[in-house]
Amino acid sequence: NQKLLQKLSPQQIQFIKLLQLNTLNFEERVEEELLENPALESGKDEEEEVEHTFDEADDFDYENTKEEFDVSDYMNDDDGGVHLSGDYDGGDEEKEFMPVVYYISFRERLMEQVTSALKTAEDELLADQIIGTLDDDGYLRRPLTAIKNDLLFTQNIRATEEDLQRILGYIQQLDPAGVGARDLKECLLLQIKRKQEVGNNPVYKLAYQILDEMMEDFSKKHYARILKKFDVSEDYLRETLEFISKLNPKPAQSGSEGAQSKDFIIPDFIVKESYGELVVSLNQKNAPELRVSNSYNETLKSYDASKQKTKSQKDAVQYIKQKLDGAKWFIDSVKQRQSTLLTTMRKIMEFQKEFFISGDLSDLRPMILKDIAEAIEMDISTISRVASSKYVETDFGIFLLKDFFTEGITTDSGEEVSNREVKNILQQAIDDENKKKPLTDEALKLILQEKGYQIARRTVAKYREQLNQPVARLRKEL
Repeated sequence: NQKLLQKLSPQQIQFIKLLQLNTLNFEERVEEELLENPALESGKDEEEEVEHTFDEADDFDYENTKEEFDVSDYMNDDDGGVHLSGDYDGGDEEKEFMPVVYYISFRERLMEQVTSALKTAEDELLADQIIGTLDDDGYLRRPLTAIKNDLLFTQNIRATEEDLQRILGYIQQLDPAGVGARDLKECLLLQIKRKQEVGNNPVYKLAYQILDEMMEDFSKKHYARILKKFDVSEDYLRETLEFISKLNPKPAQSGSEGAQSKDFIIPDFIVKESYGELVVSLNQKNAPELRVSNSYNETLKSYDASKQKTKSQKDAVQYIKQKLDGAKWFIDSVKQRQSTLLTTMRKIMEFQKEFFISGDLSDLRPMILKDIAEAIEMDISTISRVASSKYVETDFGIFLLKDFFTEGITTDSGEEVSNREVKNILQQAIDDENKKKPLTDEALKLILQEKGYQIARRTVAKYREQLNQPVARLRKEL
């Protein structure tokens, strides 16, 4: 797997991992690093100590160490620590962020399972890319060849389809069962396989055979053909169909296994209107005060003062170098994360200025990841990591950043509006329909056309599916 990270350095991997964390998880990660690396400390530097350390560091004889390195790169650096500023916390006074109940997305749950099980950073990056590509129902609609190209062009990671297939196979073993499937058939079969692993009910076998061999007949309710093919009784088939009906066609959505977990979140950003201007601030928990440990310099001084350098002393200095490197890299990654978060959020705020002022969802402009990526000259994958798990607190509530990204649709009058408005119309039409004669996609298309939206039937079908609404035939009630 070495080839997977052709040019991705450990620092870049660390930054990518930090960037995708929300505030609470980032806070935990910082605490974890503080425990693991004694060269990293929290809190502000004391001015006198820093001044003294700088002087001593300048006098240290680095030439006598086994490998040359300059500790002043880490300790005699005005920018060596991370400190809060007005940009990060919105002012001198600390703002209390009240926890808000929210639902952890299935992607976050999958990444939690992956992180605790996969052994290499390379595999985690591949899993992150695949999980980030899953749609809101938990399906992988994008071909592995396309994901392979995404990794190469956006992150310069060379992965093979075999690598991706291996990781996908692992993801398909995670909870909820059925996640990572390429289509409905695979989704249901994955769930039946999971059932078969813990029980030997004959119904499971027949259900698997029906879906595997007669999926089209099953979907069209051609039950007579199924009875003839498998030579089973109507009662047995009815029991099997009842079992299949309890499987979850959208594993990432509601359901016993697919239900999202209730949790608490502290918003990552705050956007407020102040004197007619919008102001964005980063939750101060994302800007911890970190510094490289000054005490490590004392060990270096002792080493320099000793006339004979023992092997244990040289090993100790090498250990210090490793820890100093780790501390500095972590601090740099934290600062880069802060900068990336703020830069991205500011641009989103500018793009959706009308919404942040009014709070009206109909004021959301069409906006895709590429718009923000090009505006701030960053990779689309970077914007995706920021948007996928970060929340912003506004005067009108708390929103997930990814909800601000919508496609654009042009009305008959030439106005470009967000597809969210069209989805609202579709949802209302389906809610109000006669359930004995539900509206077909063609009928829904005509309703939209009457309201000035010229949309193809296949687009109507796509939006209907995104609203978790089945086709008309399956919405029909007796």
